[in-house]
Amino acid sequence: MLYLLLVIVLLGVVVTLIINISPTFGGNPSKEQEEVFKTFDNYKDGKFVNQPSVIPAGSVEVPHTLLDPDSSREETNPSGPLPVSEIDWNKINGQEDSLTWLGHSAFILSLDNKKILIDPMLGPIASPVSFIGPKRYSGDMLGIIEEMPPIDAVFITHDHYDHLDYQSIKKLKSKVAHFFVPYGISSHLIQWGVKKENITELNWWDETEFQGLTIALTPAKHFSGRGVFNRNSTLWGGWAILGEKTRFYTSGDGGYDGHFKEIGDKYGPFDIALIEGGQYDKRWPESHSLPEESVQASIDVQGKHMVLTHWGAFTLARHGWKEPVERATKAAKENDVDLVTPQIGETVQLDGSLSIPSSEWWK
Repeated sequence: MLYLLLVIVLLGVVVTLIINISPTFGGNPSKEQEEVFKTFDNYKDGKFVNQPSVIPAGSVEVPHTLLDPDSSREETNPSGPLPVSEIDWNKINGQEDSLTWLGHSAFILSLDNKKILIDPMLGPIASPVSFIGPKRYSGDMLGIIEEMPPIDAVFITHDHYDHLDYQSIKKLKSKVAHFFVPYGISSHLIQWGVKKENITELNWWDETEFQGLTIALTPAKHFSGRGVFNRNSTLWGGWAILGEKTRFYTSGDGGYDGHFKEIGDKYGPFDIALIEGGQYDKRWPESHSLPEESVQASIDVQGKHMVLTHWGAFTLARHGWKEPVERATKAAKENDVDLVTPQIGETVQLDGSLSIPSSEWWK
């Protein structure tokens, strides 16, 4: 018994040392920041909290056979590396609004000729350590950072490893003009060498202007934390980014609830809505959406076109790796939702007609 206790204590010491030494874990909000957080309605007892639920879990109809994902039905990982389209930098650098998927929740957005990155997690593994954790299906994508044009802004939805990546930020920071993040996430970026004056933090429903774009942080039903002891010490959310021609929305991670209709009523309709629905389990209704709920969320936010996010790069749940997009495709057809399914690396033009080609490339 004493031996087991000593092993547990030793493991605790090792974990604590790794957290304190490894820069991957990031930083923690300062006491001064926490004093500001205490004035927020969504901060209670030293933690950020979700809005009160107004829609009970399971309110969106899901076929009974899909309620319990079973990895035995389908491979949880692709049998080989996923194909990645050659990135068309001419399109990205052009004057037209466009959107390029980099897998999972990472996108390059060109809006009013501003070059924007959404959750640019391009590293090979969604983990604080290199030897364990979910590995990217298509390998390391960090090399494309060198090919990117100067980036006007990076938007982060929350601080989990599959959205906020230490390696990506270290390589990106010298070519990014500004970072927009939910409150508390500046503590990570500053720890990694980003200048404080190049970071704007927002709370839910806060709005700001950036080079002619209107920007708002919107609520999400999720959680945060990069270490053992800092769960919910930073905020999470989605982003509404409104340009001259294109109204853009990304949900970030989160469960389905009434906030989507609130967002649609306040900032919709959106020309393109990126909705999370790619890593789910019946045990996680408070933090992730089922694909059918994602389609309903797109309807709620008044998205003219929808892109499913949070799939195609990492296995974080028990279901088959392509099950999310197949379920979302079925639900979209049944609900007359225009689901856009670009291949990783593909750029779609967000022109006036938004006539975006879709394909079932995963088959």
